[in-house]
Amino acid sequence: MARAWISLALVLTLVVGATCPAAAGETSSKTKVKRTVKEAAKTGGHAARDGALTLGRTTRDFFKGGGAAAKRTWKANAARTKETARAGGRATRRAAKGE
Repeated sequence: MARAWISLALVLTLVVGATCPAAAGETSSKTKVKRTVKEAAKTGGHAARDGALTLGRTTRDFFKGGGAAAKRTWKANAARTKETARAGGRATRRAAKGE
């Protein structure tokens, strides 16, 4: 009878340990969500900033150098914005995974 209680206690300990990730040293889901939202907001802010800068630079170059200069500026800034967005996406995914 005592052996059955020991086995039951062992199984219960294993089940509780497996279902409680905080006890295993993992980041809590609340912390993961908080970090993910923070990274996503940063990415959105950077995208808005890059869009405003692109518009301003393109308008400047349109009046200083014409349509061809504006097009070159637009494409260069779009490439920079794309890379910034991809880096922000990677950071957001890392935050969501708890890394």
